[in-house]
Amino acid sequence: MIQSLNQKSSEKMKKRKKSHKCHGVKAPQLEQPEKMPILKGEASHYNSDLHNLLIWCQCVDVIFYSEDLKEVVEAHKIVLCSVSHVFMLLFNVKSPADIQDSSIIRTAQTLFAVNSEAVFPVSNRGSPCGPPVRVIVKDSFFCFCLSDILHFIYSGAFQWELLEEDIKKKLKDPGEVELVLEKVKCILKTPGKVNSSKNCRSHQTARPLQLCDTSLRLFFNTHVLADVIFQIQGATIPAHRAVLVARCEVMAAMFNGSYIEANSFLVPVYGVSKDTFLSFLEYLYTDSCCPASILQAMSLLICAEMYQVSRLQHICELYIITQLQSMPSRELASTSLSVVSLLRKAKFHNSDCLSTWLLHFIATNYLIFSQKPEFQDLSAEERNFVEMHRWPSSMYLKQLADYRNYINSQKCHCIVM
Repeated sequence: MIQSLNQKSSEKMKKRKKSHKCHGVKAPQLEQPEKMPILKGEASHYNSDLHNLLIWCQCVDVIFYSEDLKEVVEAHKIVLCSVSHVFMLLFNVKSPADIQDSSIIRTAQTLFAVNSEAVFPVSNRGSPCGPPVRVIVKDSFFCFCLSDILHFIYSGAFQWELLEEDIKKKLKDPGEVELVLEKVKCILKTPGKVNSSKNCRSHQTARPLQLCDTSLRLFFNTHVLADVIFQIQGATIPAHRAVLVARCEVMAAMFNGSYIEANSFLVPVYGVSKDTFLSFLEYLYTDSCCPASILQAMSLLICAEMYQVSRLQHICELYIITQLQSMPSRELASTSLSVVSLLRKAKFHNSDCLSTWLLHFIATNYLIFSQKPEFQDLSAEERNFVEMHRWPSSMYLKQLADYRNYINSQKCHCIVM
């Protein structure tokens, strides 16, 4: 009896389900939107930029030489001071009272001595900050290997094995090689980690701390060792020519060419805000930037395009893309940020990858942007592109409308999308 009732109940349920199938009419399938263009970033060339600065001897402001004048090596105070307290002490960036590690003072005193009387011809003698500092290198073996040591430092101080090989080629005596390498480690050690020369010798097998692209951050926007002052919007920003020349080709042409800036200590800056220019300089010093907003990133992108720093342009492009992608649909619909205005600026400043991505972004979010007033500012060519790549497509929306009309006519209640 129970089985019979269950069977009848099951048959009734099947008949009800059949009656709600709407005679086999299926809802239209929504396809996935087109894949957004992939924007590839540019690899860092921070260390190679500084290394090229040493190779081309640009903006030299210090000369090392042996007591017999047989070895002469040119360098840059700002780079050396950014990696070692020994050089900070040597060039009076820090006083002996500020140095907690006595071995740093001993290293500076036993290796170097500043000579204010010696004169050497230098390619950029016309620097507004005067002639380079002349430094005697007391240790003849260290001075003989100094060019290799500087190449090691300027390249990021991570090719320790290569430095060892280069020194071994110059100094055949293993004992001399060991002493020179020990002095390099003492110069580049982390302040406060090693408290005496004995400790330095006990760590002969250990490598010095690898330098990183934030070493110059200590001197960003400071007057210490500054040899140029930018004047912008009534404010002044100190900087260092060596860093600017190494990291920016436009700056290199400006300070090493026949332009007035080459011999000027004060340099005016136009066409960019103070905050944007500070962010630009911070990138040159640290190889990184962190815009506070999409608009700030676009301003920094424009500044990077002005000074032809392509990697910074890519970083700003990626930031803008990441921020727009992370916006929920509701925020994107209500935001006062004009994506079409961003598109205009990207095109005007030759950011082709970003402008292409923004067009795809507008097309992918067609239902949102088509309701915004800025949508009317698209050119005919841009409008055609958006219509061609729009999501959802007009065909899908038409099929969806037809399906809903059919459902209503059949009095079926379906939930779509």
